[in-house]
Amino acid sequence: MERKEKMKKAVIGISTSIMVDREGDFAGYERIYVNRDYIQSVIAAGAVPLMLPLENSEENLKESLDLVDGVIFSGGHDISPFRYQEEPHAKLEEICPERDQFDFTLYRLVKERSLPLLGICRGCQLMNVAEGGSLYQDLSQKTTESLKHSQGHGPSIPTHSVKLSPESRISQILGREEIKVNSFHHQALNRIPDTAEVSGRALDGVVEAIELKNYPFGIGVQFHPEMLQEKDEDMKKLFRALVDAAREYGKNRQ
Repeated sequence: MERKEKMKKAVIGISTSIMVDREGDFAGYERIYVNRDYIQSVIAAGAVPLMLPLENSEENLKESLDLVDGVIFSGGHDISPFRYQEEPHAKLEEICPERDQFDFTLYRLVKERSLPLLGICRGCQLMNVAEGGSLYQDLSQKTTESLKHSQGHGPSIPTHSVKLSPESRISQILGREEIKVNSFHHQALNRIPDTAEVSGRALDGVVEAIELKNYPFGIGVQFHPEMLQEKDEDMKKLFRALVDAAREYGKNRQ
């Protein structure tokens, strides 16, 4: 009897962040981490998660990317406004230059390899800035009234609507032109670069999804699908689409 060859699972790299213990026996101790929801989302989509540790060696990053078929850029700190040639606004929150250096280098290396990528919250903002765009450092900078974008309740509860462009990739993945999302951000995308296009907006006009032009798979979302996917089948589809693209990338690389 012929043995069926087992299909190799795609490996999804996940960018990490850094935090410092504020008190206790390990006050001042630095930890490299990623929220568990990212790990669970990748596993649920049928892939293997691989945390990409925040460090300053480009050589090591290249070696790490040899192991993965796709990358998720996770949420976290505000991006330094110096990255888009602005001075800090009074309502700018905590920045982490070390993480900026890591993420922007990682993004460049991912793009050089045409790896499938998904940016989430900060990851979406990173995509926009790395491509030459800018951010509202705080939603109070918008000239029009904003909805509540920092919801203040459970992360698995959708809090506002997003209209998706019918022709966009994310709309085709989800099979919808309107979705309900959670919201945990005080910044938002401002100037959109020529290399990206808006594929989703909240009803107040805040950009909630972008897609890279002329790129195999590059989607950024301002909300947190990893916190919704356990209960929301639509959000599962987004991670499955990333994994499908990663699996195809892996096949073509072999």
